[in-house]
Amino acid sequence: MNHRPFLLALCLLGGSTGAWADARSHQAEAERFLQLAQADKLTVPVYAQVQQMFAQRFEEAKAPESKKATLERYQAKANTALDKAVGWNQIKPDMVKLYTTNFSEAELQQLITFYQSPLGKKVMQQLPALNAQSAQIAQARLEKAVPEVNGLMEQMSKELGVPAQKQP
Repeated sequence: MNHRPFLLALCLLGGSTGAWADARSHQAEAERFLQLAQADKLTVPVYAQVQQMFAQRFEEAKAPESKKATLERYQAKANTALDKAVGWNQIKPDMVKLYTTNFSEAELQQLITFYQSPLGKKVMQQLPALNAQSAQIAQARLEKAVPEVNGLMEQMSKELGVPAQKQP
């Protein structure tokens, strides 16, 4: 009896099992990193913004306080819709794939070590405020450029013989 096909299949199976175990370990490290990075809170601002939009609409409608339950009911429905689209359970597999694609398992382990350190914890604590302040700086600088960019757009439109669009 020829055992070669059986041995070859067994070797291939053993090799793929090892690869699967490596992939699972890599995924586990990505999940550990995402947990440390508090990635499950990434969409919190989206939820807050949607809640604010509903509250603003409620205010614009000059709805009486007696209708506040209506606002709350719709805010809850909006949260449910957001949970289906961007809730952590929905986006976690994509986030794990993103990090396993861009970082090796060893790199993820190094990131985990860093984010568990005092400096890493400080970075995680300060990062949201730093990102917000950075966005404000960029926005302020951008606002200075808007008139010039709009003027350039108008000049190009004239040169092309196209009527300029009204700028907001």
